[in-house]
This record gives sequence, C-alpha cells and structure tokens, in this order.
Amino acid sequence: MRPALTLAAQERRFALALLAPALLALLLVTTVPLVYLAWNSLNRIDLGMPWMSGFAGLDNYAQMGSDPRFWNSLWLTLVYTASTVVLQVLIGLGLALLVLQIPKGQGVLRVGAILPIVLAPVVVGLFWRTLVLAPDVGLVDVATRALGLGSHNWLGDPQLALISVIAIHTWQWTPFAFLVLLATLSTLPGDIYEAARLDRAGAWQRFRHITLPLIRPAVVMVVILRTMTALSAFAAIFAATGGGPGSATEILNLYAYRTSFTELNIGYGSSLAMVLLGITLAVSWLMFRLRKARS
Repeated sequence: MRPALTLAAQERRFALALLAPALLALLLVTTVPLVYLAWNSLNRIDLGMPWMSGFAGLDNYAQMGSDPRFWNSLWLTLVYTASTVVLQVLIGLGLALLVLQIPKGQGVLRVGAILPIVLAPVVVGLFWRTLVLAPDVGLVDVATRALGLGSHNWLGDPQLALISVIAIHTWQWTPFAFLVLLATLSTLPGDIYEAARLDRAGAWQRFRHITLPLIRPAVVMVVILRTMTALSAFAAIFAATGGGPGSATEILNLYAYRTSFTELNIGYGSSLAMVLLGITLAVSWLMFRLRKARS
C-alpha cells in the first residue's frame, strides 16, 4: 500500500505544480486588485485635494444617497441593460427562426454573424461614430434624409444618444444570441412538430407550446451572459460618446471611470465600482437561482 500511496501523493503534487501558476496569476490579476479596490472605496482619496486623504469608512457609500448623478447613472445602466438584452434575444431568435427556413447558405450566414462579435468594442464604437451615426455623412443620416426625415445628431443629441448606444451594443452582440439559438433550434426533434401538424396545430401554437419550452434553457443562458456583458459595458460607449453629451449615456461604469480618472476622486470612484460589482453579482446570483428553480 505504501508505494501506491506514494504514487498518489506524487500525482497530487504534480497536479498542484501544474495548477499553481494559474492560481498565482488569478490571484495577482483579479483577487489583489479587487481587494485593493475595496480598500480604496473605504478611503478618501482625492488627488485634487490630497491633504484631505484618509480613512473614510462608509462615507463614500453614504454620499451616493444624495448624489443625483449616481442615481441617474444607475437608472441609465438599468435601462441600457434591459433594452439591449431584450432586443438581442428577440432579434436573435427571430433571425434564427428565419435562417432555419433557408436550406442552403447557413454556413455563410453563421460566419458573417461572427464578425461583429470578434471586433473590439472600441473599434465598434469608432465605426458607428464615424461611419454610421456621423451627422450628414453617416449611413443612418443619409438614409433618414433620403426618406425625408431630416438630419440628426445621433450621438450629440441627449434624447438620441442613449438610443444610439443601445443600437450599437445590440448590433455587436445580437449575433451571439442568434448563433446560440440557431444551434439549439437545429437540434430540436422534427417528429414532435410533425405530430403537432397532424393535430392541426398552427404555427403560433407550435412555437408557443413546443419551440419555446424546448429552447428555454438556451434563452435563459443567453439572457444571463448578455446581462453580465451589458452591466460591464464600457469601451464601445466610451469610444462613441465618452458618456456624453453631458451625462446622457453615462452608465455606472463610465461614471466610476470619470470620477476616478477625470475628476481624480479615486476613493469615491472605487466605491462606485464596488456598487456596480455588487449589482452584477446580485443579478448573476438571482438569475442562476431562477434558472435552477425552473429546471
């Protein structure tokens, strides 16, 4: 038994040796910065007034209660997240159902759908800012003027800027929902639909009572992943609007960035980032609980 135990111990040590670099990298890249962020959120660190720096406890968090800019950014974050996730699921499912009816060329469509996903969010933001939504010369502006709807400053108008960044995020990430749902729909058994047709079930009845229940796990997973991405959105909005005009597109992530690196209030910016992290974890936990309860 002793040689066997020695061999098992050696295998465990070898496995730990292989795992140690990854654990060390994870500790240095995520855990240490997160702890440092949490510590900064409990301190008053304002590089514009360094003489006032010191331990603040929960004062930074208490300050949010009377900060209208925080509540505005929180509301924009919720609107942005809910809108983009709903649009991605609905458009992605509609496209998947449509493409499924095309007997040939699905491979080309799938490859084309991947292109927006692989683009860096900064590139996507700049692409929409300079080529799609630019006043007078942008593709959307050219189309609206051709239709007699006039020219609009899509990213400079406070009433249109939020709609524009929602469209940008939806354009980039709808292909993800489309590909996942198309793959799920492709695996559904055809005999169930044939039996439903024999029972004279209409297209809507087949979709509601057969398709939706069968693809529900995939839809829930898409919603979870897309919600996490939307809550942490930054680069595309920053490249397109910078959070402006004013604070029209300043979601919580951008507010934390502006506070920390533009206004140099590191302590309050860290507390904003911690609140966003808490919201993300809470939403993730809630969605996984709902998914587990319904499965």
